Amino acid sequence: MEFFFQNLVNALQWGSFYALIALGYSMVYGILMLFNFAHGDIFMVGAYIGFGVATGLATLASMGAIALPNWVILVLTIIISMFLTSFVGMIVERLGYRPLREAPRASAAITGLMIGIILETGNLALLGARRVRFPSLIESTTYDLGGVFVTNKKIMIVGVSLMLMLALHQFVRRTKYGMAMRAMAFDYVVVPLMGVPINTIAAMTFAIGSALAAAAGILFGVAYPVLDPYMGIVFGWKAFVAAILGGRGSILGATLAGFLLGFIEIFVAMIFPSTLRDLIAYSIILIILTFRPHGFFGEPYSARLRL
Repeated sequence: MEFFFQNLVNALQWGSFYALIALGYSMVYGILMLFNFAHGDIFMVGAYIGFGVATGLATLASMGAIALPNWVILVLTIIISMFLTSFVGMIVERLGYRPLREAPRASAAITGLMIGIILETGNLALLGARRVRFPSLIESTTYDLGGVFVTNKKIMIVGVSLMLMLALHQFVRRTKYGMAMRAMAFDYVVVPLMGVPINTIAAMTFAIGSALAAAAGILFGVAYPVLDPYMGIVFGWKAFVAAILGGRGSILGATLAGFLLGFIEIFVAMIFPSTLRDLIAYSIILIILTFRPHGFFGEPYSARLRL
């Protein structure tokens, strides 16, 4: 049982990354009927922006220019990086996706792949192919909870992820813009005719999704401090699978599917050789989608995409 709960804690942390990234996929897919295949690389960009912000603030603190404890630097890093990365998302929407809004969905999908390559190549051009190490802002402390070892970093990662997911849920449910986003997810064609500014909602959707991806990137850097220009590819595709599994436009579905994917991967690796992890995990997801083709909380009408 101790071994089980130890892996359960690890799965919560791993699933937090998938869930935060999957929310951006789900929002764009639900509202604009687009597959933003550049979203995984926005996760990478957010992680590198966080690296730059954290390094800069930590350097200023070490020089005595600012007097801030490390935990405050981490909080500021998350906030500033989410803010800056949201602009990256809006630029991607304005330059890459808005001109293709009425084009076939395949054209937008290819554009997303190209934007991802541009972000990766731009990172390589600016920083080179060398991996960078995320600054260690929090000293790791391990707690023994009845034989289950939990670090303060894991508690923070899961806690911050859940708070961001709850904040997004409250925004979508209780604000005017959130209501407009839900209305567009329900009927993309009619709602703009009723005065809802589609360009504003589209930009906001990309901004929020990119900000959440940046938060995931920073939390990943805290847990696994080595950053790689291609780190967003695998995470992006797996989070995309989680978004589809959760159901079109469902925040709750994307969250649950992200955690579920993390659980499956950790527990499969616990029982079987790690080389079989992806094979078994995606076989389980394929079986689920066979019986729930619209995802956990998707609706049948969501299958009518504009192709």
